[in-house]
Amino acid sequence: MVHHSGSIQSFKQQKGMHTSISEILKEKSLKPSRRSLPCLAQSQTHPTNLNHFLSVPLSPEPKPEVEGLSQSISTSCSLLPPQTAEDGKDHFVEESEVSTCETRADESFLLQKPVTRAKLEARTDSVQRKKPTDSSGLFFRDGKKRIDYILVYKKSSPQVEKRCTFEKNLRAEGLMLEKEPSLTNNDIMFVKIHATWDTLCKYAEQMNIRMPFRKKCYFTDWKSKTLGRFHLRCRQIKSWLPRNPMKLDKEALPDLEETDCYTAPFSRARMHHFTISNRETFFSNSTRSRIVHHVLQRTKYEDGKSKMGINRLLGNNTYEAAFPPHEGGYKSRHSIKTHGAQNHRHLLYERWARWGMWYKYQPLDLIRRYFGEKIGLYFAWLGWYTGMLIPAALVGVFVFLYGLLTMDASQISKEICEANTTIMCPMCEENCEPWTLSDSCVYAKVTYLFDNGGTVFFAIFMAIWATVFLEFWKRRRAELTYDWDLIDWEEEEEELRPQFEAKYSRMERVNPISGKPEPFQPFSDKLSRLMVSVSGIFFMISLVLTAVFAVVVFRLIAMEKFASFNWYFVKKNWQFATSGTGVCINFMIIMSLNVVYEKVAYLLTNLEHPRTESEWENSFALKMFLFQFVNLNSSTFYIAFFLGRFAGRPGKYNKLFSRWRLEECHPSGCLIDLCLQMGVIMFFKQIWNNFMELGYPLLQNWWSRRKMKKGGGGGQNVENKAQLPQWDKDWNLQPMNAHGLVDEYLEMVLQFGFTTIFVAAFPLAPLLALLNNIIEIRLDAYKFVTQWRRPMPARATDIGIWHGILEGIGVLAVITNAFVIAITSDYIPRFVYAFKYGPCVNKRHHHGNECLQGYVNSSLSVFDMGELNNRNHSGYCRYRDYRAPPWNTVPYEFTLQFWHVLAARLAFIIVFEHLVFGIKSFIAYLIPDMPKDLCDRMRREKYLMQEMMYEAELEHLQKERKKNGKRYHHEWP
Repeated sequence: MVHHSGSIQSFKQQKGMHTSISEILKEKSLKPSRRSLPCLAQSQTHPTNLNHFLSVPLSPEPKPEVEGLSQSISTSCSLLPPQTAEDGKDHFVEESEVSTCETRADESFLLQKPVTRAKLEARTDSVQRKKPTDSSGLFFRDGKKRIDYILVYKKSSPQVEKRCTFEKNLRAEGLMLEKEPSLTNNDIMFVKIHATWDTLCKYAEQMNIRMPFRKKCYFTDWKSKTLGRFHLRCRQIKSWLPRNPMKLDKEALPDLEETDCYTAPFSRARMHHFTISNRETFFSNSTRSRIVHHVLQRTKYEDGKSKMGINRLLGNNTYEAAFPPHEGGYKSRHSIKTHGAQNHRHLLYERWARWGMWYKYQPLDLIRRYFGEKIGLYFAWLGWYTGMLIPAALVGVFVFLYGLLTMDASQISKEICEANTTIMCPMCEENCEPWTLSDSCVYAKVTYLFDNGGTVFFAIFMAIWATVFLEFWKRRRAELTYDWDLIDWEEEEEELRPQFEAKYSRMERVNPISGKPEPFQPFSDKLSRLMVSVSGIFFMISLVLTAVFAVVVFRLIAMEKFASFNWYFVKKNWQFATSGTGVCINFMIIMSLNVVYEKVAYLLTNLEHPRTESEWENSFALKMFLFQFVNLNSSTFYIAFFLGRFAGRPGKYNKLFSRWRLEECHPSGCLIDLCLQMGVIMFFKQIWNNFMELGYPLLQNWWSRRKMKKGGGGGQNVENKAQLPQWDKDWNLQPMNAHGLVDEYLEMVLQFGFTTIFVAAFPLAPLLALLNNIIEIRLDAYKFVTQWRRPMPARATDIGIWHGILEGIGVLAVITNAFVIAITSDYIPRFVYAFKYGPCVNKRHHHGNECLQGYVNSSLSVFDMGELNNRNHSGYCRYRDYRAPPWNTVPYEFTLQFWHVLAARLAFIIVFEHLVFGIKSFIAYLIPDMPKDLCDRMRREKYLMQEMMYEAELEHLQKERKKNGKRYHHEWP
């Protein structure tokens, strides 16, 4: 099914269900909509210069005479001119290799095919044409056959038999191969692969690829017509308003012109149903590459159950690389506005990957068409996440500005800044001196920026925002899967990983789906490997906690040193100095351990021997998330929930190793330390990630171009990169990350955790995330379009395991923010003081600042410095706690106010969690996963498609009867 923007309503009358399909086709249609890939392939509105690449007509191929596995070869193969001496000189290695294959290959495991065709295709590999190679590098040497896939191997590779057998079996499957040496490296040979029309049709039917078969029609009733008139009026009013600058210009993207058609699984028996105006454009480039990849995955290279597939040949170095080619260069000397786009890659660069497009919507249909649905869904999710960050960032900035504007009027800041006579206890017991509370005036004002009346509101808002984000993403995903024809698509049975087959080849069981025997992993072996993997995970997590403990020890030592520093500026701002240096060291440890985690996660995942690639990817993604999440947030959790909680009191401080006194919170609270920790890590980590994402591929590709210019590979000295064919240019690009999209998702999911989990302490986190994502989209786009080889266009209907991780983060965020507000923030102590101990207790009207008068003095306890046995210190000092004074009958015991605050904190946690979880569940219930109008369209189109298939088949059979001269009857033939 495919998507259209016009709303199709549910049926109001039963009569409408029995309307003839021919009558429905005559009705006036509603607004046409964007259609999916097969329909777009039929569009004749390509950019000016795309015709050469996308619309080269093929000569009609004859129908196959023999049915079965072997397909008839194109007549153009038999018209090859005789090979000249000059051509033979250029490719003597290829000829010798072919002769070696013919003598050494074992015919017992080759696919059977006609002998004459085998000879013709063998000549195709070795014979060179006199005609110069096509400059675009997208076609065979005849300039007609499109290159659908590229294989790369080294001539010095010893795996000649496997490679030759594999290539002969590819030809038996209907693929056409042509070899070409590299211009930059004499040891590199390219194998160009072209899929014939018969092969494409055969495997499109096997893979259930949906293709267009009839123009879209709409069911209209009075409600639809009324809404149509309403939408028409709205469009007229909208046309008077200024155009949305974020929308892409339709003239700039002519390929995305709105079309309408129904799609159905392709069938050769019903080929007359489908709209085939041009064989070259009927199957798009990504579809052709996907079909060829399907064949490559299922072709044998040796005799054996598991001796098949390009992945295994890549693993044993038979081939160096396998990738679909880019559609040409991404830059042009001419402006795209005047001369149009040269190809889809050029179009993507100009309208998506350039930095000047940072504020534009993404052309998701074009991204999906070029890179496949899996990558298209990633960029759709990233764009949706970025768009949803806008309201969160605005609210966060509003909360921050509220704190900034009311900072000077804050009663707590005033009391701290005016406390010139309040003597605070020394921060250490040897070289530290008592200090006045007013020395931390700036610290208190900065704390108020992030700990004010808007903190609770913003925490509740972000918890609800996370739920709305995920629920509306489900709806957006449903629309995209409908729009991209993925509603009825089910992922086919995946192939087993070569490592799994090699390990468990002796143990087999019958696959319940395919009914064929396959290697089997016993439960005992699986459990033991899983236990080892879990033990490795816990060991790495304990390593993280050890690193956090080391940072804590450093903070304790630094606290004493900075508090007794000779430089007055540092001594006065020892809190900032301690927190700042601790955060910077922690950041360096985090980035260092991240390198170790990736290697450990890779080893543990391989140790488990997952059965399929998707299982391997999910297991690896979960380990990487756990490792990096704990690595990033462990120190943050320490500052939020443990810093200053177990410090003790003067005269009876708790000490680490009986040497270093545990760190205390500032009299204005510990929230500023948490805020500083989050801000530094989030800011520097985003800068580092963006640099590595773009800087590494740029450096690698620059080095490859430098080697090409110097002829480092033994090839020709190519001065101008434009002289290289496309396969040589792609070979010198970087391959896509071996982990696929795991690293891309992981970075964004960790950022989502930072944005939601401790957002109560850092309201500017959504703003930093928004700014980073705007850059991230263009960085990823630039990387995919210009720096990486074209990845295999893969299909997917969702973002996989990451959706479950995001939901888990949303739940954790509610719990964490409740504890941050109740324990880390001073919101609850201020609340208890205002309504229980403050000057407004007996008053009806409560004013915030008035009711908090005396709060700072109430939150500080008294200590007699004479108990320290230090002659230099005498008198009383204050410290942050709720304890009885030394002259009390029970000195230094917790006061009643302490227990009131503790009870209020626990009550707040329970009420906050239940309230927010209730709101989240209610919102999730109110927002359905699929829009109702989409459900109606799907049901309606399913009905119309069945009717159309019936009438099309009936019409075809009637034409066949007339053509054969049989008498025509109105009943079913």
